Amino acid sequence: MTAQVLDGKLVAALVKDEVRARTQALASRGVTVGLAVVLVGDDPASAVYVKAKTKDARECGIDATDHRLPADTSQAGLLALVAQLGADPRVHGILVQLPLPKHFDTDAIIAAIPPHKDVDGLHPENLGRVAQGKPRFTACTPAGCMRLLAHGGVTVAGASAVVLGRSVLVGKPMALLLANADATVTLCHSKTRDLAERVAAADIVIAAVGRSELVRGAWIKPGAAVIDVGINRGADGKLIGDVEYAAAAARAGVITPVPGGVGPMTRACLLENTVRAAELA
Repeated sequence: MTAQVLDGKLVAALVKDEVRARTQALASRGVTVGLAVVLVGDDPASAVYVKAKTKDARECGIDATDHRLPADTSQAGLLALVAQLGADPRVHGILVQLPLPKHFDTDAIIAAIPPHKDVDGLHPENLGRVAQGKPRFTACTPAGCMRLLAHGGVTVAGASAVVLGRSVLVGKPMALLLANADATVTLCHSKTRDLAERVAAADIVIAAVGRSELVRGAWIKPGAAVIDVGINRGADGKLIGDVEYAAAAARAGVITPVPGGVGPMTRACLLENTVRAAELA
């Protein structure tokens, strides 16, 4: 068996086409969709992500503005900017690029973003709505994973799903989305016993732990869907995922590559959340 490769770039392009049509519909009513992206400090990876996000937004007709702050910006200074953007009716979505420098209370910054402008889907209110099965905005990476499963024709209802990683960014909301779609979900983490056996029993595997090739190909159930969220730098400098790709692809039914799988979908779902924020405003 050779797995079908789920091309995140292709699916992201389809999502962006949908977003573009929705922004055009809003524009015809005199509404310009606005996204404010806040970057604190000079982390090179974060700068690359912000550049890609703003480029994607502008290509879809979204007025994306960058707000660059020095690394020594105070907590109060960042909160003041978030409050300013929250009060600006031209801004429908606010994204504070993570991670923030270590002296920030990240939870407090996220909580300060008005829930109806939290297009990252990380505000406690928005996470709570996902838990209720009544989402306003869904965290972008889990939303992208669900889109990829749908594109691959994966039946989620009734499936046994394993999520590796319990972060608020990915693991926890991912488990909630799968449960809301009627999967039976096991949330695994660093203290999980018999990890290989749990993965081997899963119809759907979502790997989001940030450990290179933690999930061995031999663990994968034949025909399973494998979504690899991990992005790690190998010894040769190349990007690799949390899954032993070649061996897993020989057993899985569908699988995402790294890079080119989940990453483009995360950005596309940010745009989708942003246009939804404008529609709900």
